[in-house]
Amino acid sequence: MVSTKIGKKVLTFLAVVMVMAVAGCKVSYKLTGASIDYTKVKTISLETFQNRAAYQWGPMATMLNETLSDVFVQQTKLQQVPRGGDLQLAGEITAYDQFNKSISADGYSAMVQLKMTVNVRFTNNTNHEEDFERTFSATRDFDATQSLESVQEELVTQMIKEIVESIFNASVANW
Repeated sequence: MVSTKIGKKVLTFLAVVMVMAVAGCKVSYKLTGASIDYTKVKTISLETFQNRAAYQWGPMATMLNETLSDVFVQQTKLQQVPRGGDLQLAGEITAYDQFNKSISADGYSAMVQLKMTVNVRFTNNTNHEEDFERTFSATRDFDATQSLESVQEELVTQMIKEIVESIFNASVANW
């Protein structure tokens, strides 16, 4: 009889301690990698990124803008607003180039490297210590026997995905 009373008291005590511990903690979880305090940050403004590269491929800026918008819609609860967001992303494509990466034994190009660079300005109006301006780049190689036109869409899509992931991680994942 005594052990039952002690057991109930211990269980009651443990239950009270657990409730107090949970009540005193802020539970935070991430499913997408985003680390956003939604009590402070509710909106984001995405400026249209223009293509300012010397070499231009028409669809590239649109592809970048759509992918960037999609990632923030799919991976955050932020509402996109045209201007004045709690978070603001602006920038431009600054470079899009191809280089001979390797030369074959006969002296011709064997591999070509395609490179895309995007300059990004990030402003966090709730915490300006997180503001930054930096460049993000991605490269892809292709066999020189292929024309750029035949691989361009696929390679640009891959580079944009990589760059957008890096922008997302730098701005809201705090990686």
